[in-house]
Amino acid sequence: MRLTIVRGAAVAFIFAAGLYAAPAKPEFSKHVAPILNSRCVECHRPGEAAPMAFTTYQETRPWAKAIKAAVLTKKMPPWLADPAHGKFANDRRLSSEEIATIVAWADHGAPEGNPKDLPPSPRFEPGWIIGKPDAVFDLGQEFAVPASGEVPYKYFTVETNFKEDTWIEAAECRPDKRGVVHHIIVFLQDPKENLAGSGGNLLVGWAPGDPPLQLTAGTARLVRAGSKLRFQMHYTPNGTAVKDRSYVGLKFAKAQPKYRSLTGRAINIGLKIPPHAEAHEVRAAHVVKEDIRLTSLMPHMHVRGKDFEYKAIFPDGREEVLLKVPRYDFSWQLAYQLATPLNVPKGTRIECVAHYDNSANNKYNPDPTKEVRWGDQTWEEMMIGWFNYTVEWKPEPVPSGGSAGLE
Repeated sequence: MRLTIVRGAAVAFIFAAGLYAAPAKPEFSKHVAPILNSRCVECHRPGEAAPMAFTTYQETRPWAKAIKAAVLTKKMPPWLADPAHGKFANDRRLSSEEIATIVAWADHGAPEGNPKDLPPSPRFEPGWIIGKPDAVFDLGQEFAVPASGEVPYKYFTVETNFKEDTWIEAAECRPDKRGVVHHIIVFLQDPKENLAGSGGNLLVGWAPGDPPLQLTAGTARLVRAGSKLRFQMHYTPNGTAVKDRSYVGLKFAKAQPKYRSLTGRAINIGLKIPPHAEAHEVRAAHVVKEDIRLTSLMPHMHVRGKDFEYKAIFPDGREEVLLKVPRYDFSWQLAYQLATPLNVPKGTRIECVAHYDNSANNKYNPDPTKEVRWGDQTWEEMMIGWFNYTVEWKPEPVPSGGSAGLE
């Protein structure tokens, strides 16, 4: 797609698809702040992942040229999906008009405009994206992260003390010492149902770009009475010894849901990537064992990951590409939430195809001379096609006097 930036009284972007004009002289208060509020400040605010805040004009003005460059190159907001396949509710891409507005604003000196034109600021619960949680669980202890060296994955098991089955509509992991936490994954240890082999025991995770679990009305995750939370912590020392006590927040559903949310995966732990390979292919598949509604997709590889594709092969032979990530970026562990849940019948095969660049051309490659196999650390590799789905919930019998965890 060809792009021309036209400077003058009416800055515009000319795309092959048509003409998208920005206001002649955009102002922060009236034109730019609404874009930042809807696309950026979730991360670009104090205490969040981004290194600078864009919640006020004074915070944003010094970054005007950098913001222009980031939106022109599509580096920000981060979004890696090929638009030719699938529609996603959390699509972060700016429209052509929004990009043109930001560029014109920067080119005209990034004026503030009238502060009275500012839209209301988004309201966030301090420290949380999902809002104030109903329950918070931490690791149960502080973990001393050394200043240097390799730290194997650490696991911490925490009691929920739930006496009754409880439905969760949102969950969010929060790193305590963000600078040394590479990722957090919280699994459920269910006394009645072992879903570990399918990946269905995953509750929620955190990594750069990975959104918290926020389910739509009528959908929730089941945490059975007596369940425990098992934290998987990946620490990466950064030169300073610290003590970490990361945590997870849960919001309870107000009523028993119509649909139960679960996680599945297509996984290949037997991968072997030859030395110097520029596009080594690895495949994995999962056959659906019951009728489901597919709700989101999340590919996972490490630094040699090059591209990733999900495809559904239906029982009648029809095939559909669900997601294609042509330039995978390990820095952004993005989940892609389907705009409309996809009905997937029993017997459908969800196929994932990934390619890996183990050559010297990959600037992130630790050592192109070595064969690479499955492993936890970032210099090793993984191949997982995570997906979230729902099934219709058929209420289980409630013991006399019970309330299924709901009040």
